[in-house]
Order: sequence, then structure tokens, then C-alpha cells
Amino acid sequence: MTTPLVNASKHDGVMVLELRNPPANTYSYEMMRELDAHILDARMDESVHVVMLTGAGDKFFCAGADITMLEKAAPYFKYNFCLHANETLCRLEQTAKLVIAAINGHCVGGGFEVALACDLRIARRDAGKIGLPEVSLGVLPGTGGTQRLGRALGRAKAIELMAEGATFSIEEAKALGLVNAVVDAPAGEFRAKALEYARKFVPPAKASRAVGLIKRAVTTGLEVGLEQGLALERELQQRLFESQDAKEGIAAYNARRPPSFSGK
Repeated sequence: MTTPLVNASKHDGVMVLELRNPPANTYSYEMMRELDAHILDARMDESVHVVMLTGAGDKFFCAGADITMLEKAAPYFKYNFCLHANETLCRLEQTAKLVIAAINGHCVGGGFEVALACDLRIARRDAGKIGLPEVSLGVLPGTGGTQRLGRALGRAKAIELMAEGATFSIEEAKALGLVNAVVDAPAGEFRAKALEYARKFVPPAKASRAVGLIKRAVTTGLEVGLEQGLALERELQQRLFESQDAKEGIAAYNARRPPSFSGK
């Protein structure tokens, strides 16, 4: 039986997708196909409220595309490989469920591009380096890096970091706003801490459907004009007004009790 390149498991409403290709968890077309399938599974599974991506082991989240594979591949394959990787990350980005990158080790090149497609990024302190050093290979970050880093940091800073091929520490990434939270934990305890963080967004503590639609409103709204974004916001709000969680949240507020959400 073939060992999966993406290991999927569910933990109390959180689907963990573990990139598994030692030693550096580099991705191939086969890994991206598995990741793509799991993203669709998570999207369709009502019991999944949050998706968490991480890497196997404690050295690498992901070091990007398999360079040995790319050296041998024909240009036609390379183009379609990049196209499918882009489609996979767009599908992750457009899924109306919170996606968290749990950065357990080095997160560089295409690995950082995967993390940038996630909604939130948490990292283990001193886990390793982060960055987009593709220019050192004579290429650009081709799995969304030029677009997502520019949107995250602004034009000048993004160009500076990519043109220099800079890699930086977890703490520097936090200062830039590229990492939301830094976790102080030994390598062996980071996964449990990351799951604890992810469960903050899972019912009954949080209305996960509202969280997912907040994500959709922001993600799409940033790509369209203000009027279109406001129209989308109104439509998504109406869907939430009709939800069980909105009824529960409003009733709990008026009764002065903590809400107990169901994600429906």
C-alpha cells in the first residue's frame, strides 16, 4: 500500500492535513492532487469546522516544490504542475472554513506559498526560516507568492523580500504580520498546542459558520470594488441571520448566558 503524501485526520471538528514527504516535505504533483482531494473532503464535511495544515516531523513545514523533480520535468509538465498547484491553493482559500497553517519547521519557497494561502499562521518559536528565495534559482515564486505576499505586505516590501531572496526568523515574520501567533513549546508539544489554538474556532465555543463567511467576505471583498464587497457582505449576513447559530447567539445575549453554538 502506498504511503499517503498528505495524511488527513480529524480531531474534534478540526481536520489536520499533514504534508508528509521526508526529509523536507517537498511537494510534487502527486502530493498536490492528494491535498486538493482532502480540501474538497473538508469543504463537503459538515463535521469539519476548521482545517489545519502542518508538516510531518519537527524540521520542516514544507520546503516547496521538489527541485529534483522540476529539473527533470519538461516545460509542458512544469506549466501544468504550477497551474494545478495554483488551483489547489485557490480552492483552499475559497473554502468557507477557517484554514490555519501550523508552521512546525522551515517554511520556505512553495511551502511559504502554501502557508500564505491559509487564513491564519501560527508557528513554533525558533522553528526555522520563512521566506521566498526562488530568485536564487533564477525563477519567481510561482504558486501565488508574488500575489499573496504583495497583498499581505504591500508592493515595496514584498518586492524587496522576493528580489533579495530573503529568509527570516519566525519572530521577524511575526513583526511583519505574516505570522499571527508564536507558540512557546518544545517541538514534540507543538501539534497539541496548535490544535488547542484551532479549537478556539470550533463549536460550541465559536460560531464556525460565521467565521467561515467572515473569511469569504474578506477574501473576495479584497478582490472587488467596495460596492460589490458590501453587496456580498449583505448576502452572507442574510444567510447567517437564517442560521441556528444566529438564533442561539442573539437568544444567549438577551438571556445573559454564554452561547452554545452548533456550527449550523
